[in-house]
Parts: sequence; structure tokens; C-alpha cells
Amino acid sequence: TFFEITTAAAFYLFSKERADFLILETGLGGRLDATNVISNSLIDIITPIGIDHQEFLGKKVINISNEKLGIIKKNSVVVIGKQKKIVNSHIKKKLIKKKNKKLFFNQNYKIVYQDNNLFKLKYQKKLFSFKNPKLQGEHQIENASTAITAALFLKEIGYKIEKKNIDKAILNTKWPGRLEKTKKNSVTFYLDGAHNIDGANVILKFFKKKDIKIWLILGMLNNKDIYNFLKKLKPILLGVICIPIPNEKNTFKNEEIAKVCNKLKILNFKKNNFSSAKNFLLKEIKPKIILISGSLYLIGKIRNKLL
Repeated sequence: TFFEITTAAAFYLFSKERADFLILETGLGGRLDATNVISNSLIDIITPIGIDHQEFLGKKVINISNEKLGIIKKNSVVVIGKQKKIVNSHIKKKLIKKKNKKLFFNQNYKIVYQDNNLFKLKYQKKLFSFKNPKLQGEHQIENASTAITAALFLKEIGYKIEKKNIDKAILNTKWPGRLEKTKKNSVTFYLDGAHNIDGANVILKFFKKKDIKIWLILGMLNNKDIYNFLKKLKPILLGVICIPIPNEKNTFKNEEIAKVCNKLKILNFKKNNFSSAKNFLLKEIKPKIILISGSLYLIGKIRNKLL
């Protein structure tokens, strides 16, 4: 597959580069992922597990968790990010017989304080203070705490990692297409590639906290749960502009998205592409905030038209 070829090419380049560290992210699941041919790792990080790619990983979050846990290597340290209660319990049961050192969120490391400027992380009974990430959304503080824990463990075993460098890394981290904010014609645009319920939940919490409602330009692959995605976002939506993802055969058609919106009683308009969706909103609706979401494929194809 395309992913396997690019993974092989990446490994070839890594072997030539001889970097100090290789941070390797799985493409899909873990156990059977192309990246999982690596036989040794210092740290295995399990980020928050949600429902996605059910056609490959199984229908339930427990099945998906089993696939994700397939990356854990014999002598690695396992850092477990924030999980749903059911997932956390399952991971603990699955890892009970494994001799790996385990670092669980809210157990071995936890966020003990946060405000608009900083957060405090307790790791192995020590307290550390960090400035909030530049990335938008409360969940990014939780993500940062997991990354910091991995870095602090490396420092513990002798790697030269200074706190000032961790501080710098958090502040300098950019993540295109994840609540990425830009302004055009005095309108604020947010780009977010969310395409599942967990992603919708992050968006919902973000805009609810700001106490604002938004217009959404939505394009999505047709193997995604668009009904529940929109149902989750409904409380913050003023309306939806339905568009297909350009040059993508597996996209929902604009009329299919509109049908789901109608079912949920969400005001909607059908447009054939991003440009006409954007022009319609700017000329006819004149909103203050527009969110573009539903797929990283969509964000990738329209991002340069906005930034």
C-alpha cells in the first residue's frame, strides 16, 4: 500500500540520518501497522483512544484498545495518556502481567493546577510548572503532559534533557489543522481535521468555553459517522455549508451531508466547493467565526487558500 511504501522510505531515511531519537507514530491501530516492524523501543506512548477506523480495528473501544496496545515492546516504558474509564481499566488488566514500567495519567503523572497562563505537572512526586501550549484547546495541556512525562523519564535514565528546552518545545509546537486559527477579511477561521466523536467533543468543549456559536463548512469521507459527529456539534452550530472533499472519490456528496443536517434540524446550504462555500458565507451570512472541519484530507486541500 501507499502507507507501507512511505514507511519503508522513511525507515531508509532514518537509517541514513542517524538522529538522536526517532519518534515513530503508527498509521492505523498498532498491532498490524507497518510501523510496528520495529522490534525495540525505549518508550511506547498510548495516546487517548477513541472510536475510529472500526472497519479495520473492531467495532468497540476495547477491540480498538487491543490493537493500539500491540505496539508495546518487551523492555519499553509505557506512558499512558488520559483515557476513558473503561479503556483505562482494560489497559491495566492487559498490562498486569507485563513487566514493563508503566506511567499512567492521573496516577504516576497528573495535572494538579492550570489557569490561562500555566499548568503544574506532578511526576513521580516532583512538581513542575510549564507555560500553556500555544495550541488551542484544553486537551492540548493533557497531551503536553504525556509528552513531558516521556521527556522527564528520558532525563531520569541519563539523557541530557533540560527543562528550559521542554518549555521552549511546548511554546514552539505548531499543529496544522488542529483548531488552527487564522484571520481573513476580519473573519476568524478555525481549521480542524476532526472526523470522529472524540474530535467533535474537543471542538464542542472549545467553543462552549468561549460561549460562541459558529458556522461550519463540512466535508467528510463516507466511511465516517457523520450523523453522530453533527449531533455532537449541534449545540454550537448556527448552520452548516455542505461540500464534497475535492478530488476524493470516497467523499460524502453535499446532498448526503444536507440530508443528515435536515434529519437533525440543522440549517444547511449545499455548495460544490470550498471557494463557493466561503464566498457565500462572507457575502450572504457575514459571520464572525467560521470552522472548517470533517477531514484532514479537506484541510490539506484548502489550507493554502486561507493561510
